[in-house]
Amino acid sequence: MTTTGDLALALALADAADAVTLPRFRAADLRVERKPDRTPVTDADTACEDRLRALLATERPDDAVLGEERGGDLGAGRVWVIDPIDGTKNFSRGVPVWASLVALVEGGRPTVGVVSAPALGRRWWAAAGQGAFTRDPARGVEEGRLAVSGVGDLADAYVSTTDLDHWRTLGRQDQWLALTRACWESRAFGDFWHHCLVAEGVLDAAVEPEANTWDLAAAQVLVEEAGGRLTDLAGGTRPDGGDSLTTNGLLHDAALALVRR
Repeated sequence: MTTTGDLALALALADAADAVTLPRFRAADLRVERKPDRTPVTDADTACEDRLRALLATERPDDAVLGEERGGDLGAGRVWVIDPIDGTKNFSRGVPVWASLVALVEGGRPTVGVVSAPALGRRWWAAAGQGAFTRDPARGVEEGRLAVSGVGDLADAYVSTTDLDHWRTLGRQDQWLALTRACWESRAFGDFWHHCLVAEGVLDAAVEPEANTWDLAAAQVLVEEAGGRLTDLAGGTRPDGGDSLTTNGLLHDAALALVRR
C-alpha cells in the first residue's frame, strides 16, 4: 500500500538522480554508446540507475526494481520503475529536454510518480489520491497543483508525438496523420515532456506508437491525478502495453478511435 513515505522516497530518489545526471550534461568527456536496439546510452544513464538501485536496496529491500538499463520485471507486487534519463538523445546532444523518471507500481497500477528535469529547472510529481504537482522556479512556483485542460473537441486540440518517422517505420503513419488532421495543431515535444504538458493543461493530447513501461509509469499517475487519462492504444490502463495515448480525458475516446491498434 502506498504511503506518503513512498512519495517522499521517490522525491529523494529524484534528488539523487539529479546529482548524478546534471554534472554529466554537456560534459566534454561524456561517453555515448549504442544499445542493441540502436538507441543511445551514456555513462550518466547507467551511473544514475545504479545509484537509485543502491538506494532502493537500502530503503525498500523487499520491493522489486525495473529499470531501463539493468532490467527487471513488472510483477504483481510493489515494483519501483526507473528511467534514469528519458530523452537520452537530447541529453547526448546537449538539448536540455530530458528527465529522470521514478515510479512505484503496485499490482500493475502506478501509484507514485516523479519526473525530474533539472536542466529545465522543472519537476512534476503525484501519488494516487493525493493530486499532482509541479515545481517551476522560473514562475516562482514551488508546489503548484496540476490540472488538465478543458478542451472537449479534437478540432480545438493541441496534440504531440515524439517522432513522425517512428509512425512510418511501424507502418502506422496514416493513423497519426488522421489524428493531426482532426486536431487544431500538432507538435513533437516528445518523451516525458508532452505527458507533463498534458498534465499541466498546456497540451490536450500526446500519443506514442511505441513506448516502454519505464517511459509511462510515472507519467500515468501524474496525468491521472491531474484529471486526465493515459492508456495504451488498445485502451488498456496498465503502463506496460507498449504504446500510449495521453489526454485530458475529455478527448480520449475520440482520439483513441483514430489511433487504436
